[in-house]
Amino acid sequence: MTRPLSSVERSIKGRIGWLREEERKAIESRGETGRMEFWLRVTRTEIAREVKFGRDDVITAFTLVCRLFKLVLEKRQAGDPRLFDHLMQYADTVLKQHGPRN
Repeated sequence: MTRPLSSVERSIKGRIGWLREEERKAIESRGETGRMEFWLRVTRTEIAREVKFGRDDVITAFTLVCRLFKLVLEKRQAGDPRLFDHLMQYADTVLKQHGPRN
């Protein structure tokens, strides 16, 4: 027999469910562009929350991620897709290992 979920666990489960449902709606309405816009909005909200609590290094971290992504796109446009492929593999691995639990 399993124990009942704590209020924190119920909250996390509800948040994960909400994120999945909103992502699904975004995809239905605007496809992959909708998914991207949804995650940008969620990320911007999280960044604002982090800054509010005095963790300003989140801005530097997000800036570095954006610069990395821009570099990867430039390399791919120049005919070298290796960095793009590596970044996609790494992102997929990290999200599978550390993403939201069911």
